[in-house]
Amino acid sequence: MNSHTPGAEGSGFRLGAYLARIGCPGPVGADLDTLRRLHRAQVMTIPFENLDPVHGVVPSLDLDDLQRKLVDVRRGGYCFEQNLLLAAALRATGLTLRYLTGRVVIGTDRPATRPRTHMALLVDVPGRPARYLADVGFGAVGALTQPIPLVPDTEHWADDRGHRLLRADDDRAEGSAIWTLQTHGPEGWTSQYAFTTEPAELPDIAVANWYVATYPNSPFRTRIHVQRTSPDTHLSLIGTELTVTRTKGATDTRTLTDQEIRSYLVTEIGLPADELPAPS
Repeated sequence: MNSHTPGAEGSGFRLGAYLARIGCPGPVGADLDTLRRLHRAQVMTIPFENLDPVHGVVPSLDLDDLQRKLVDVRRGGYCFEQNLLLAAALRATGLTLRYLTGRVVIGTDRPATRPRTHMALLVDVPGRPARYLADVGFGAVGALTQPIPLVPDTEHWADDRGHRLLRADDDRAEGSAIWTLQTHGPEGWTSQYAFTTEPAELPDIAVANWYVATYPNSPFRTRIHVQRTSPDTHLSLIGTELTVTRTKGATDTRTLTDQEIRSYLVTEIGLPADELPAPS
């Protein structure tokens, strides 16, 4: 598997500080238990948020900057930031991985109409026959809370959330396959994003990050998307609309005022008040 050299994107990864941030004490190692614990702990601790792009700032993907923002000052981030941070942590434990890019397909049945603007990870685990899809940065109620093996048509349940992967051959590229992550909800199985296992490199990620943060019609450029996951609840604030989804199926939605939004970001999402961008 194509892997990335530890520390290649910054001066060094501070594993101890990361583990303290996500509340996941050691020991850690190059094994499935570590992958699962770090994945779940980061999802449950570090919120998904795009406040920088909304305020005209392209998030830095430099490892030192990621650690300062997501670990030291306890901000959140979106897919590129979140998954690059997890990748650095996994490499620090001895696991190898590759970066993946995917097409978000929520709301369409034609994946090819969507650009590759999502990032995930494919992780090798010693002694395990299948590689694992890891993704702590998908900003939707259908996000993974734990990694799942790259095996088609198999249901995986964690924290009362169901996921599965579908596999289809791509007739445009001999020998390749398109994988689709699906989640189980009130209406049954719905697709979240599609991807191939072709490795992406940091320049690919940097271009996608720039596009998502600057393209005028990008949903992450025009309004805030802030989400927080807990074992039994998913909080989603998109623009001014707050949706609270419980794993048992109940959903509550209401509209917040600008003043309520800032208070909510601090009290419920857990973002530091002194690190929030100034209102535009």
